Amino acid sequence: MQPITDTKTLADTCARLGRHPFVTVDTEFLRESTYYPKLCVLQMASVDESVVVDALAPGIELRPLFDLLANPQVIKVFHAGRQDIEICWHEAQMIPAPLFDTQVAAMVLGYGDSISYDQLVHRITGDTLDKSSRFTDWTRRPLSDAQLTYAVSDVTHLRDVYLKLSGDLQKRGRADWLHDEMRVLTSPDTYRMEPEHAWERLKTRVRKPKELAVLIEVAAWREREAQTRDVPRSRVLKDDVIGDIAIQAPTTVERLAGLRSLPKGFERSKWGEAIVEAVKAGLARDPKTLPRFERAKPAVNGQATVELLKVLLRMTSEKHGVAAKVIATVDDLDRIAADDQADVPALSGWRRELFGEKAIALKHGKLALAVERGRVVAVDKP
Repeated sequence: MQPITDTKTLADTCARLGRHPFVTVDTEFLRESTYYPKLCVLQMASVDESVVVDALAPGIELRPLFDLLANPQVIKVFHAGRQDIEICWHEAQMIPAPLFDTQVAAMVLGYGDSISYDQLVHRITGDTLDKSSRFTDWTRRPLSDAQLTYAVSDVTHLRDVYLKLSGDLQKRGRADWLHDEMRVLTSPDTYRMEPEHAWERLKTRVRKPKELAVLIEVAAWREREAQTRDVPRSRVLKDDVIGDIAIQAPTTVERLAGLRSLPKGFERSKWGEAIVEAVKAGLARDPKTLPRFERAKPAVNGQATVELLKVLLRMTSEKHGVAAKVIATVDDLDRIAADDQADVPALSGWRRELFGEKAIALKHGKLALAVERGRVVAVDKP
């Protein structure tokens, strides 16, 4: 097989693929040394053909490809497609639609949490994928026969996986469940890298308003710097350093130098002064303009309640064949333990019917958990 390297062939191919009800899609990209993913290869398949597009071919225009991915008459099938979709957003400011993610569908159907592609292929088709080319250099040209075979194999097996999962969703009446789960993947907010919201991705110890204000400003500075230089965030400043800066709030280069987590001599670089200015900007912010931390009120016997909810969640997951993390997260359980009206997915829609109502009943002693014949069961209490 030869990859597509010119715009006309790509346009003709996309026109053919666009006549099918679905196409499977995968990408090969690099981002180890960049902020934005660098698209190298994109592979697609319909029911009767598969193609590989050389995205780095000189002069190739990818607009026909993005037009196909936006075609509302064709379902685009990915596996764990978040990074693939991020590429589409960065390259063309679009999100493929309609969208079907086989990893999400597999969780809804009980194949486990975040099952890998090769595991899913093996469970559905019995085939074992050769993944030896996964970490090869996809920027080198010409592409090797092994790389092309690997690329095509990914999307051809994905056809079988999609047909099996989509059929099972219809049979079990869970197509709408998948639609609910796809909202995050199809939201532009998922892919917008806005510096003002960069702090939300960080796990830190900040608790005070001033610490939060400094965290917001320093995280925004790092995001802008990484975008401008097109380098990974960690190459600008590591997450733990941002947390330390937020707590210590150094307002001079000398105080910045006193942070043990900061690389030695960093404060003397051109970025040292920029960080100090970001700290000062944070300290100058009006606390009233800061986002509020959501703090759930601690429940009476909260941890014990959460542990019981975990058992109920596992039981529900096993009984209905749905991955536990799709039904509820640990954070959801913490908030349910504290508040019957918690604004969490587990207390709305199909999740409430499956789990949420029972969780509330368990909290209030209207439901008990017991072991019968080696299995945990729920028992209604009079």
